[in-house]
Amino acid sequence: MKTLRVAPLSAEHIDRVLAIDKASQSSPWSKESFQVELDRPQGVFLVAIGDGVVVGFAGAWLVLDEAHVTNVAVDPARRRQGIARKLIRELLERVKSDGATCATLEVRAGNEPAVRLYEAFGFRSVGRRKGYYPNDGEDALVMWLDDMSDVK
Repeated sequence: MKTLRVAPLSAEHIDRVLAIDKASQSSPWSKESFQVELDRPQGVFLVAIGDGVVVGFAGAWLVLDEAHVTNVAVDPARRRQGIARKLIRELLERVKSDGATCATLEVRAGNEPAVRLYEAFGFRSVGRRKGYYPNDGEDALVMWLDDMSDVK
């Protein structure tokens, strides 16, 4: 990939985001769910565009001073190229500039690469939601980033 940039989600990105979500998640969001993100005032939703094509996305909702990371996904053919790292960094920077002082997320307990990536940003596992994922009953780890002051 020659170029990679991060941009806010727009209507023209939704079909590609849907395809990535379907290929990445066992319980993908609906088209309507992504469309709501276009106008959510307390949210940040970003896409990664590589060589002119959406290759990943990430979103978060702001609740007072807390950011809740809703989802992060990268096209399976483009994984392990630093795209998720770039998306998460940009997402955290933007929610921090919008007033977030901490962040939380849920991640599949068995998704070790994602857990390690979140840990690299300072997230720590603080709990487990048993049977969180409806399609297979896998547990979710609840992770927190208590202090966003180091997010750069």
